[in-house]
Amino acid sequence: MCSLTIPVASSEILSLENGEQVLLTGKLYTARDAAHKRLIELIDTNNPPPVDLKGQFLYYTGPTPPKPGEVIGSAGPTTSSRMDGYTPKLIAASGLRGIIGKGNRGFAVIEALKKHGCVYFAATGGAGALLGKCVTKARVVCYEDLGPEAIYELEVVDFPAVVAIDVRGGNMYVDGPEEWRERRVGGRG
Repeated sequence: MCSLTIPVASSEILSLENGEQVLLTGKLYTARDAAHKRLIELIDTNNPPPVDLKGQFLYYTGPTPPKPGEVIGSAGPTTSSRMDGYTPKLIAASGLRGIIGKGNRGFAVIEALKKHGCVYFAATGGAGALLGKCVTKARVVCYEDLGPEAIYELEVVDFPAVVAIDVRGGNMYVDGPEEWRERRVGGRG
């Protein structure tokens, strides 16, 4: 298990390999479909995004409101493929170093990750209440009118994730099942 402090140095990003477990500490920005649409509209009109994402991590989540005494409610990952149409352009324009969500990504996203030195991490779906406990601070930084789809700045400590797609295109969604099949077939022979 590897611990990373965000912002992460380029050398650390380059050393990560698919399937590697990590604990993330630092700042994450949240964004889902509606926020992505607005960010891309700004990029398309040569306007700067309302938040500087250079070197930062983006988490695909729409957190629920906190209960009394809590920082945030449930903060589970959203299915990442919903952002695939926006992601290559956002990575290229913003300088993101990490993205967190769940599920595999399309070819164009994987190529953008490789080209721009960005890592895609998977967080455990269905564990939103537990992931929310890793958040020590939360505040809306823009698009408040979007409610839970607003862009939040989250401070996290030991947020668990897995390197799903590394900067070389190594993909746990492809490599993991292949490795399992090889072990299973090898074990029978």
